Amino acid sequence: MPHVRNVLVTGGAGYVGAVLVPKLLEAGHRVTVLDLYLFGHDVLDGCRQHPGLREVVGDLRDPATVDDAMQGCDTVLHLACISNDPSFELDPHLGKSINYDAFFGLVSAAKRHGVNRFIYASSSSVYGVKDEPNVTEDLALEPLTDYSKYKAMCEDVLREERGPGFVTLVLRPATVCGWSPRLRLDLSVNILTHHAVERGKITVFGGDQKRPNIHIEDMTDLYVNTLAWPDEAIDGKTYNAGWDNLTINEIAETVRRIVGPHVTIERTTTNDPRSYHICSDKIRRELGFAPRFTVEDAVKDLVAAFRDGRIPDTANPRYYNIKTMQSRQMA
Repeated sequence: MPHVRNVLVTGGAGYVGAVLVPKLLEAGHRVTVLDLYLFGHDVLDGCRQHPGLREVVGDLRDPATVDDAMQGCDTVLHLACISNDPSFELDPHLGKSINYDAFFGLVSAAKRHGVNRFIYASSSSVYGVKDEPNVTEDLALEPLTDYSKYKAMCEDVLREERGPGFVTLVLRPATVCGWSPRLRLDLSVNILTHHAVERGKITVFGGDQKRPNIHIEDMTDLYVNTLAWPDEAIDGKTYNAGWDNLTINEIAETVRRIVGPHVTIERTTTNDPRSYHICSDKIRRELGFAPRFTVEDAVKDLVAAFRDGRIPDTANPRYYNIKTMQSRQMA
């Protein structure tokens, strides 16, 4: 019988968390969610009555709140952050306070409460722009933005805090795509699908830039797996987590193929030439984890959600991190 864990998921009511938390509960784990619920309290409605779920509405930067959430937990899945570069740049001081400053208190509280496994969601953006055809975990980190810089610095903090009885694992996810009850329409695959369905037109800025992607079902399956792998398999390790490295043009063509030939693609210039591509062979080789879903699957899932009415008002700020932050006067 698999080991049942008491898991604290920070950011458990976010885009990834809303898919992950039900999976953790279904796997038999007990889950505490710590989140501000900025994007709505309904995102976990599907599992809210589960006896294994505990919800703590609060701020990651508040020590008392973190202390409360950490009660009885033996594992931390740290997802919470101001997500992506534009959201971070909206208020850099806010971003630093959540993404970096609060990390010290979270790790300290985890060790104080006897947590024995800490999984950190970093980002593949920590590599910056690389010319290598395969961006592997052993390459130097050259973050280009404050968002990615603080992600990398948190990795360093966790590495220093690792010790006997405190197993640490760093994952560097690609850009997540696909349907979630806490949907984001500000991610490349999701944006292009939204515009194709609603407007019949996709605007591509540049187009040759590569973007590493991973389906939300695969990403959340990976987090569930991190609770089952033995300590010696993951302790102190760092893994990329991606699948499809596609250009923006390739994503746009995939979207048009699925939504319909009526969709037009307009290409324009961009002052953002950043191109990311990552190699995820190491996690397959060492842990046997291989994604099962593609960008095409994510587009199909999103199209189905648009067409069956699960996304009734695409102008709602809840679908966009920046708009939500502005509406909540967080920035």
